[in-house]
Amino acid sequence: MKIAQIAPLTEAVPPKFYGGTERIVSFLTEELVSLGHEVTLFASGDSVTSAKLSPMCPRALRMDPGIRDAMAPHFMMLETVLRRANEFDVLHFHLDYWPFSLFSRQATPHVTTLHGRLDMPEIWPHYEVHPQVPLISISDSQRLPMRWANWAATIHHGLPERLLEPRNGVRSSYLAFLGRIAPEKRVDRAIEIAGRCGLPLRIAAKVDRADRDYFEEQIRPLLAQPHVEYIGEIADAEKPNFLSGAQALLFPIDWPEPFGLVMIEAMACGVPVIANNQGSVSEVIEDGITGFIVDSIEGAVRAVDRLPSLSRSLVRQRFEQRFTARRMAEEHLALYARLVRCNAPSRIQAIAAE
Repeated sequence: MKIAQIAPLTEAVPPKFYGGTERIVSFLTEELVSLGHEVTLFASGDSVTSAKLSPMCPRALRMDPGIRDAMAPHFMMLETVLRRANEFDVLHFHLDYWPFSLFSRQATPHVTTLHGRLDMPEIWPHYEVHPQVPLISISDSQRLPMRWANWAATIHHGLPERLLEPRNGVRSSYLAFLGRIAPEKRVDRAIEIAGRCGLPLRIAAKVDRADRDYFEEQIRPLLAQPHVEYIGEIADAEKPNFLSGAQALLFPIDWPEPFGLVMIEAMACGVPVIANNQGSVSEVIEDGITGFIVDSIEGAVRAVDRLPSLSRSLVRQRFEQRFTARRMAEEHLALYARLVRCNAPSRIQAIAAE
C-alpha cells in the first residue's frame, strides 16, 4: 500500500525531546515501513525516518527562530500533498481540521487522527460542515464532546516494543512525574502527594512558552521543597533509567486527557501508574493491575501504600499485550484497507474523468 503520513511541522519526526503527536507519527511510520508498505512522510527537513521523507521546511518550526508565521509552511504543505494526492492509496493527516476543505474535494481516501482535546465549542463547526471526513480518535473518552462526528475507529497509541524497557537492578526509591508542566497536568498535586508520602519526587518535564508564567509564579516556588528534584526535559534514551528508578509514575491530571503517552511509557518500563480518573485514564490503566485510578490526593497517597501489591513484570507484560507500535500499525492498516474499499468507485470515476 502507498501511504502518505502528513505531520505537524512544529517538531521534527521524531521530536528531539517532548512532542507526543510527532513521536506517534514516527512510531507509526516506522512500523508501516517494517511491514513492507511504501510510506512517504511529509514533515520538517530535520526529521529522521526509514520512509521516504518529503521535507516541507528545513527544520522544525519550534527550533527555527526565523519563522514568524508558522501557518504559512503548513498551508504550503497541504497544497503540496494535494498536488501529489494521486500518488497514494491513502492520505493520513495529523493536523486536526486543517485539511478538511481541500481534501474533501479530491478523490484519494484520507483520514485524520485527532490528537488533542475536543471540548472546545469553537472548533465544532469545522466538523459539522465536513460530516463525511473519517476521523480516528486516540481514546473513546476523547470522542465524548463530539459523539456525532464521523468516527472511523479508536486506535490507542503504541510504542516500539524495545524502545523503553525495565532496567534491572535499579532501586525504586522515588515517585516520578514525566511530560509537561502546565496547569492541567497538575505537577503541584504530584509534589503534594510525594510530600505526604515522605518520598522524593523527581520531575522530568518541559515548560512550553505558553506556560512559562504559570511555571515561574506557581510551580518554581514549590521546587524549593527538600523532597523535590526538577530535572527538566529528557529524551527517550534517558527514560528507562528515570522510570525504572521510580516506585510509580504520578499522573494527577485535571483535564480530559485524550490519551496520555507517559502512562504507557511507564508501563513499558514495568512501572505502575497512579492516575487521576480523567479522560482516557480508565482505558489505559487497569486498576489494581498496571496501577491505581484515584479521585483525590488522599486516594493517591493511599495508592502509594498499595504499590507493593502490584507485579512490575505484569505491568510490562500488559504493555506488550496492549500498547505496542506493531499493534497500532496493524489497526491502522485495517482501517486504511476499509477506506480504500469504500472509496474505490468514486476514485475510479474521478480518474476516468481526467
